[in-house]
Amino acid sequence: MDGSGSTMAQQIARAAIAFEKQRTGHVPTAATVVLSNNTLVVTLHGALSPAEKALAKTPAGMTQLQEFHRQLFANASGPLRQEIERITRVGVREATAEVEPATDTAVKVFTSGTVVQVFLLADNVGMETWNSTNPAGGG
Repeated sequence: MDGSGSTMAQQIARAAIAFEKQRTGHVPTAATVVLSNNTLVVTLHGALSPAEKALAKTPAGMTQLQEFHRQLFANASGPLRQEIERITRVGVREATAEVEPATDTAVKVFTSGTVVQVFLLADNVGMETWNSTNPAGGG
């Protein structure tokens, strides 16, 4: 992936969208990337297929969908972790994904099809590097 002219956040967003498309066949509508100290959060908007949204309308379906996405991410996240490490030049210590069902006290995630991915990095990424337009050396 050519990162020239892109911030780390933009590069990671593109990588996360490509990863989601590859592992599920469904392309999220957008990605938001936030870094706070050594925690990187990737939120994929519109990440659930129409069938997954329909499945999530029942409690049993929500549970099944959550477990499916947890297992899929746990078993297939290696390439995305490597891409994040390449872009940030910092190792990824832990990674997890969570799909949250709609409740009275939480965001109605399934209606928007949002998947949140959190990466705990091994070290801090400096803000000057994070905001750089070519942090990974262009490729």
